[in-house]
Amino acid sequence: MADAIEPLDFEFEDTIPISPPLPKKRKKVIGLDDLLEDYKKEQKRLDERKHKQKRSRKVFEAEDDDDDEDDAEARLSECVDQCQKQINQIYGDDEMPLWGIRVFGDQQILPQKEYPELKSSVLLQSFTKNEINSLVELNIEKGENFLEGLLMNGWLLNIVRASSRVEKSIASWTFNLMLYSSKVGLTEAACEFWCAILSFKNKADSSSIKIDWLPRYSDLKRALLAYGFLLDSPSKLSSDIDMVNADSDTAGPPQNIRSWIKFAGVCCRTRDANIILSTKEAEELLVIIISLFLDRQLLGLSMVLNEGMLSVINFFRDEEWPDSSIEVAKSLADRLPCNINCLRVVESIVGIDGRSKQLRSAVAFQFLIKLLGKKVYDTEEVLRLLISINLKDKMCDLSRMYIYLNLAENWLLFDPMLRDKALVRELWCKCLRNCSSGITITDLRSYASIVRSKASYLLQGWASK
Repeated sequence: MADAIEPLDFEFEDTIPISPPLPKKRKKVIGLDDLLEDYKKEQKRLDERKHKQKRSRKVFEAEDDDDDEDDAEARLSECVDQCQKQINQIYGDDEMPLWGIRVFGDQQILPQKEYPELKSSVLLQSFTKNEINSLVELNIEKGENFLEGLLMNGWLLNIVRASSRVEKSIASWTFNLMLYSSKVGLTEAACEFWCAILSFKNKADSSSIKIDWLPRYSDLKRALLAYGFLLDSPSKLSSDIDMVNADSDTAGPPQNIRSWIKFAGVCCRTRDANIILSTKEAEELLVIIISLFLDRQLLGLSMVLNEGMLSVINFFRDEEWPDSSIEVAKSLADRLPCNINCLRVVESIVGIDGRSKQLRSAVAFQFLIKLLGKKVYDTEEVLRLLISINLKDKMCDLSRMYIYLNLAENWLLFDPMLRDKALVRELWCKCLRNCSSGITITDLRSYASIVRSKASYLLQGWASK
């Protein structure tokens, strides 16, 4: 029992230490400086928040503005494209088409003749019998090759000049080389040979050369047809300026056409040239040469063509030329198309002499009356027809009116008798005023601006005269 009343074990344990209570903090005294500092911090925080919100709003608004600008730019671009398409549709036909026709089609196989008569020619025989033959050892069977060498290096011409004679066999052989040889060197050498002997023939002194054989116009014409000349067959005439079959070996004229043109011109410059050409043949030759200006394949021969044309123009006697010029003009108007090509024909006659100007005027007049479609030959009546054209009519073909103006300009300008006639000037200026003032600047028809500008330009020149 005694044990029962003994104290428990935990009663003898040390007492748990109790930490003393924390001392109470003294309240800090808040002064005006503290309040001001807190105010500044809060204000700074609010300002930063407003700045962030404002910047976010600007970015959002900028994105909206960019979208609006992109939409506006897209709409503007679309509007410009539509306007451009409408302008192109309105003025798409205002560019004048290119001139040019196929004057030459497929050429025939050029004849390559043999000349057995060369072996018996006096010139070749003189070489075989000469002492010099012991050095060159000329074989008569290869005589043509020997003569080709003489022709190429110019010795053949020197021999002919020394003998003052061209045998028939030598003349026909060199003529055919000039027109039909496929070797450019031989063609050019033969052409130079013939140009030289014809110029010697033209001299009245002792230096002239006797030619046993002269070609005829029919020989020139035969060569031209072999080249594929088309204008003698109107059914074959083509206005295709892309030159169909231009890659063909037989398309277009051969290199010999240059020599053909030069030879034709020299023939017309020779004294008493009618031994080769008659007046009618010279008229046809002039028509052919002027027609060649329309073939774009011959653009590189413009100078040669111009020289040949002037030579043929000067072929005619003074009393022959007035009638011949009209016949040439009519033939050109009948053979060639009455479109932009007729302007090219007129402009190709560029001589400054009286005959060239007269021919240019006559050709322009013949094309003009053919285009008008009425048989009128009186100057005043033709001009009144031009004045009567209703330019305000929507069905009026202004592209044709442009051709009318150009043809009438050349017709009147290059004929001094018409140019200085008061009534003609008055009617022509009235026609030009109709075109310049009758077609308004807001007229959007094809060629309207071209016709108006052309007429205004011409009116200034004629009104000031």
